[in-house]
This record gives sequence, structure tokens and C-alpha cells, in this order.
Amino acid sequence: MSLTVPPALLEQAREGKVSTVDFVDCVRTSLPYAWEVVSRLVKEREASEAAFAENYEAPPDEVARGQLLRCMASNAMRDALEAYFGIRLAFQNCHKVAVFSTAATDAYNRFITAEAQILNQRPELVDC
Repeated sequence: MSLTVPPALLEQAREGKVSTVDFVDCVRTSLPYAWEVVSRLVKEREASEAAFAENYEAPPDEVARGQLLRCMASNAMRDALEAYFGIRLAFQNCHKVAVFSTAATDAYNRFITAEAQILNQRPELVDC
């Protein structure tokens, strides 16, 4: 299961009225490692004023890796995090998350190419 959903949020979903803030809080509490990676990258990008910041650190264990994969694989979660932080997310391999300024269209488009994915491959990432 991807998220631990509190009863109030489940009721909001049944009524078709899920608050973005409540959904983001559910992601934050359910997937703390994924939240930490994204929020850290947001801070790094803002502090550096760069077009983007990317994660190079492998998750510390399979639980953390699973959290990151579940978060990045969900359009709803990614969209909510992008709206909440005012950024764009991109993902390669098992841990290479990148946070882009919404104005960094060229950098984002380069990051999501087949060429960038291929150039990011290393033997130690084959079975991640």
C-alpha cells in the first residue's frame, strides 16, 4: 500500500473533495523518505538559485527505496508535490529525483530525454 490514509481523508475522497494540503500531508506522513528527498532538493535548488537540483544518494534501505518509487510512480502524488512546492519533478533510475524551477523548461526537457537516461546508467544501478 502506498499511503496510510486517515479516516477524514478517506471521507473527503468519497465526497470527491480531497484538499491538496491534506493529500500532501498524507504523502508526507506516509512516505517520509520520499518527502525528505523532495523537500531537501527544493531547499538546495532555492539556496543555489540553480535551474534544478538532483539527488545522487541511494536510499539507505529497501523501505526507503520503495517509498521513493511509490511516490515518483504516482501521478497524483507527483502533481500534488509539484503544486505544493511550486516546482517540477523528474525521475531517473531508482533514486535520481530532480527538482526543477517551473521556469527551467530547457533543463527539464534535457533531463527527461532518452539520451539523459542512457548517460545516467551505471552497472551498480542495473538492479536498483
